[in-house]
Amino acid sequence: MFYKARTKSKELLIMELLNTRMDLSSKDKQYYHSLKKGYEGEVLFDALTEKLQCECIILNDLLLNINNTNFQIDSLIITSEKNYLFEVKNYEGDYYYESDMLFKITKSEIINPLHQLSRTNYLLRQLLLNLGFNPQIDASVVFINPNFTLYQAPLDKPFIFPTQLDQYLDKLNTKPSKLNRKHKKLADKLISLHITESPYQQLPSYDYEQVRKGITCVQCKSFSIYIEGRKCVCKECRHEELVTAAVMRSVKEFKLLFPDHRITTNAIHQWCQMVPSKKRIRRILNNNFNQVGVRQWTYYE
Repeated sequence: MFYKARTKSKELLIMELLNTRMDLSSKDKQYYHSLKKGYEGEVLFDALTEKLQCECIILNDLLLNINNTNFQIDSLIITSEKNYLFEVKNYEGDYYYESDMLFKITKSEIINPLHQLSRTNYLLRQLLLNLGFNPQIDASVVFINPNFTLYQAPLDKPFIFPTQLDQYLDKLNTKPSKLNRKHKKLADKLISLHITESPYQQLPSYDYEQVRKGITCVQCKSFSIYIEGRKCVCKECRHEELVTAAVMRSVKEFKLLFPDHRITTNAIHQWCQMVPSKKRIRRILNNNFNQVGVRQWTYYE
């Protein structure tokens, strides 16, 4: 079980909404797909580490700081012997390694993940030393995508390829590990130091008028929704969702995209569009939020 589970970053959640509700530029669309693919790769790795039977603590998706320098950890597994650090890459297709550089087969160079791993390894070690914990780290780059090939891969680099993952985790399972309070204390300390708001966000500029209004299908993201009694029904995939759940989901999206806007009956009625009755919207808001103010000054939080 994960001691710190992975969740979608705020940046990815916003980009998902903008991708559905706006025409993103090709550059922004490419960035969104890169974020999405990276997250999907990390989730695939989580599905494997979750099955570990050895005594360990798994921390996913940490953003930490030491000496005013931020660094991100995809996955960290704490055992009694050492700490295992993983940089997860969801690269797909054919690549080759040459002169300490990584290239796509089309000869376009990409950032060598070993450089990123080395930086993270160094900063984590410094942080552990400062906190008075075991600085022993075993660091690896994990290539999670089964459709990835790296030609001329050097044998002396800490790469774990898709075909090696099961064997690697099996070997980790066999290592004797007995955790104590200090290991839990380390995990709790790292979680307490986790930075929730990433400074690396690269969101495109947008405003209320630019984004499409309406309730989307939770299943296929279509706007082809109609209301039938207490349910929202999608014309595209026929998925059904309770109106209350659909409105609450839409309020959450509204808050995420426009945190400075107040939640009012009029604002959510305009945002959802598909619910004709303001009275129905007001009832849902009253049942799920705290009402502030009266009459036309009423809003919810």
